[in-house]
Amino acid sequence: MTGTGGGGSAHGRPASPSVPEYRPTFNRVLDRIWDFVEVRAGTKKWAMRPQPDFSFNPSYWTGAFVANAFVVQVTTGLLLLFYYIPSASPTTAGGPPAAWASTYYIIHGVPLGWLLLSAHLYGAYATIFLAFVHFFRGFYAGVYKPPRELSWMVGTLLLAAMLGMGFTGYLLPFTALSVGATNVGVALTLSVPGIGPPTARLILSDGTYQGLLSRMFALHVVAIPLALAALLYAHISLFEIHGIAPKASSDPRAKRIFTHQDDAKLGTFFPKVFFYMIKWALFYAGLLLMMAASWPVPLAPAFGSSSAGGASPEPDWYFLWLYKLADFQYVSPFVAVGTVTSVLIFILFLPWISQIFPFLDGGKKTHPRDRPVMLGVGNFLIGFFILMTVWGGVMPGVVIPATMYGLYVGAIAGANALVIFVLYWMYRTSYRARVAAKEGRRRLSLGAPAAGAPVLSKSTTTASVPVAASATGEVATHG
Repeated sequence: MTGTGGGGSAHGRPASPSVPEYRPTFNRVLDRIWDFVEVRAGTKKWAMRPQPDFSFNPSYWTGAFVANAFVVQVTTGLLLLFYYIPSASPTTAGGPPAAWASTYYIIHGVPLGWLLLSAHLYGAYATIFLAFVHFFRGFYAGVYKPPRELSWMVGTLLLAAMLGMGFTGYLLPFTALSVGATNVGVALTLSVPGIGPPTARLILSDGTYQGLLSRMFALHVVAIPLALAALLYAHISLFEIHGIAPKASSDPRAKRIFTHQDDAKLGTFFPKVFFYMIKWALFYAGLLLMMAASWPVPLAPAFGSSSAGGASPEPDWYFLWLYKLADFQYVSPFVAVGTVTSVLIFILFLPWISQIFPFLDGGKKTHPRDRPVMLGVGNFLIGFFILMTVWGGVMPGVVIPATMYGLYVGAIAGANALVIFVLYWMYRTSYRARVAAKEGRRRLSLGAPAAGAPVLSKSTTTASVPVAASATGEVATHG
């Protein structure tokens, strides 16, 4: 039956008028308030896209965690600027540098200044750590494959800029340890042919410690934050264009982008996505304050003070691996920096390298189990980073013989290759078995014999009919 009241067509399908936008009801009052904001502020033009249900998992939000940590760093850093003095000159005759003295005043003189400074330091550690987690999560999930090549490149530059923020900020308290570590970093920069000397001159300014501190302060407070903000905006814009990356898949034909038609089925950014982000932002802020309150950061002796002693220059944990690499026997600073630069260039242009050599990266497949070579590269980088970081913390400034680091690095590479080979062989074996079973079920559902089953010819089938009939008749007769 057809009727006019139901709005259906003659074939029972719904009519074609436009369907109103789906809007999940969260709270009637909040919905009305948000509707008012959308109309007055035009938020539909700039609000972030809604996200599919499978993405409400912390592993899909590592990028949002980095952005949130960056906002916290900007906030705490601006508050510290009210009290910090970027001067290497002593406050009194024979006294400590003003930079160190102002840091001391923040800790001991400003109400809750010790908490603010500790939160800023731990926040820097957390930001860089989360950036590494976000990077490797994207690497293993193959998100650098089309259409997200530019997003990967921008993200790689973001990671490099965050490391630059850590390097420039480490000097600002002007302790003996931070000045010594910065001098080693400048020496490593000078070893890079071509761009090394001009970059070092940019950092050193007029060659005085005041010039060095002023340049580092300007880079840390103005130049690098502006670059980070621009890169972060570009990264988020590209994310909004392509949407969240779908789950890693072994299917080369799997969907790689969510369209705006898909968004219409998911509702709106507010309230689900908005409050999900707020929840994790508040969790991060609470955890950061708890760590800062539980383990306040002590201030090391001032640069030039008699209590500094002969402390070995040691950077923060995120640069220990590079400093330790320069301690290897027969590895000059030029070789160390050149190796790191080569790895950075490889990572930056990885989207195109994987397209030029698809056999190294599983073609269009994105699941790690289909990309054993890249899986091995990622595992080796993590293992090497952990080894060098621990090594640099336990044995700072100690020269490592070639036989020792060859043994350790070779062990990491060999164990990684063996484990990946075994796991990949097991996966391929089980995958072939699953494909064969699935094909067998499909053929049976279509009435065709499964693969490997005997196929009866037409003559055989026809000849067997009388036999079956006679046998049936015989049973009937004896019955």
